[in-house]
Amino acid sequence: MLKIKVLTANLLLLSLFLLTGCWDSKNITEMSIVVGEAIDQGDEAPKEDKLDEKGGGYRKQDLITITWQVVIPKIAASRNASGDLKPYKNHSLSGDMIHQFAREVSLESKPLFNQHQKMFVFGEKLVRSMDLQTLIDQHFRDNEVRESGLVLIARGLAKDTLESKSPEIPVDRLVRISKNQYRSTRILPSMTIQNVMEKIATHSSFLIQSVAASQGEVKFAGAAVFKQEENKLIGFLSEEELEGLTWLTGKSKGGVVKTTDEGNHPFIIYELESLKSRIQPKVSGDRISFHVDIDSVGRLTEDWREKVDYFDNSYLQSAEKAAEKEVARHIDLILHTMQSKYSVEVAGFGTQLRIHYPKVWQKVKQNWDQEFSKIPVTYSVKLKINDYGLRRMKK
Repeated sequence: MLKIKVLTANLLLLSLFLLTGCWDSKNITEMSIVVGEAIDQGDEAPKEDKLDEKGGGYRKQDLITITWQVVIPKIAASRNASGDLKPYKNHSLSGDMIHQFAREVSLESKPLFNQHQKMFVFGEKLVRSMDLQTLIDQHFRDNEVRESGLVLIARGLAKDTLESKSPEIPVDRLVRISKNQYRSTRILPSMTIQNVMEKIATHSSFLIQSVAASQGEVKFAGAAVFKQEENKLIGFLSEEELEGLTWLTGKSKGGVVKTTDEGNHPFIIYELESLKSRIQPKVSGDRISFHVDIDSVGRLTEDWREKVDYFDNSYLQSAEKAAEKEVARHIDLILHTMQSKYSVEVAGFGTQLRIHYPKVWQKVKQNWDQEFSKIPVTYSVKLKINDYGLRRMKK
């Protein structure tokens, strides 16, 4: 009986620990909840100049300027937010060590809380001059920062992408656009800080989606190119070049091909429903070559031709050929850019060579970008229109 009473008493004592709630929780009003940050080349803000004059500075070099986007929960939760009452606030500081001046915020306002951070945007000038690995390293080590945070490269200042004319939170807008890959062949698969560090660790050249901003508006505009070993920005792919890369790699869930006739007049719009690409390496002695088979099935969604009978195969075949020609133009653009303009391989040719010819890959991997610039690449494009709407004939 005594043992039962002792056991009961112990269970009651243990239950007290379960009733204490979240003992290590933090009040949401006592934190600055960061959802994204922009990292630019250093430029001390006027506010910092004035504080320095009054003894508010510390020894540092202004190598980097970080702008944190902080959510204002009360306004964000309100449906009555307006352009004058935004649900976010941008807070900028300059310094030379990311972790150091992140803590500097605590001297001015509430401590930063990064566990809900979704986005990192790096400015063009900064990543042209500094190793991206150095810039990401602290974020990657920080156990408060999610490795799933998306990475973008700004064409211009990164902080401009964190502004918006509308009451929406700019970081949420960027995340939403990144999910539109099923609608366009000009959006790359999302790159997280985890993905970037993996590319760097394998000494690979890689691409990151680039974004342009102007007067509170933003647009995904091509891709930033990073060369192996250097891990610095060497240039950008245009939207057309990125479109060609998407067809070459088959990494798209949707998009359209706009074609014109010989007089450069609107012809047809082809909307892809499925896309497959197969990169086939070939090795003969010391000679390496590649062939790419590209197959797509899609819909004819717009037609500017006159008197078209869609039951006549010749009309559909002419539309398919026009779309194939346009896709080929984009592929020629990206092949020229990779092999001649930047001497960089970012389409996965090296991966296929490593899989099929591992011994050959060992010989060329150290200088793969330069090797690829001399390798012949051929391709075939086959598009099939399986749907042209409800109309039989256009009169």
